[in-house]
Amino acid sequence: MGQKTLQTKKTGIVRHDYNTMQRQLIHPVILLFGLTLLLSSCWNEPNFDDTPKITFAGLNIFRKLPAKGGVGGGERDSVIIALDFTDGNGDLGVNSPRNKADSLAYYTMFKVWGNYQIKVLRLVNNKYEELPLPENNVLVFPRLTKEGTKGAIEGTLEFRPIFFYGRTTKVTPVKFQIKIRDRNLLESNVIETDTVHVPLFGQ
Repeated sequence: MGQKTLQTKKTGIVRHDYNTMQRQLIHPVILLFGLTLLLSSCWNEPNFDDTPKITFAGLNIFRKLPAKGGVGGGERDSVIIALDFTDGNGDLGVNSPRNKADSLAYYTMFKVWGNYQIKVLRLVNNKYEELPLPENNVLVFPRLTKEGTKGAIEGTLEFRPIFFYGRTTKVTPVKFQIKIRDRNLLESNVIETDTVHVPLFGQ
């Protein structure tokens, strides 16, 4: 998992680029996280709460991307979900690979759902209901600040789920319910996105 990091002295300003996430920090999942934090070198440190806060920033979709060879290469829609976030002490993201300073107990607790939780809510009989998807069970994104660094950070977190087309898929209205949590396991508020139409199997 490659990544690039930039950071100021007080406000953590970071950019991460990477192409895979991990399930339970072990098994690769064919999804993509993108992280972008705006650069500013002259701000005074904001007074954010240590509990992360998120707001819905936008949703875009790329329709019927062409099929390509290999696993996960079928015709598909790619959705980009953008969240704005703030955090008062910058303890967002996890080490990959895990370092010696990370406690076993922390990671045992962390495996419940990772640090990014997304629920897919599909419209059925004019009512939204959750559609459990195994690939969303444990999602993680990497550290947003260098180890040993503390300070307020803010920026935009992008998550890119993929929905494949097949013989039994039906284009269905869905929206997403999302929250994140930091390394102290403090959970953010929950947000819901706008509705988008994507292919779902067995509908």
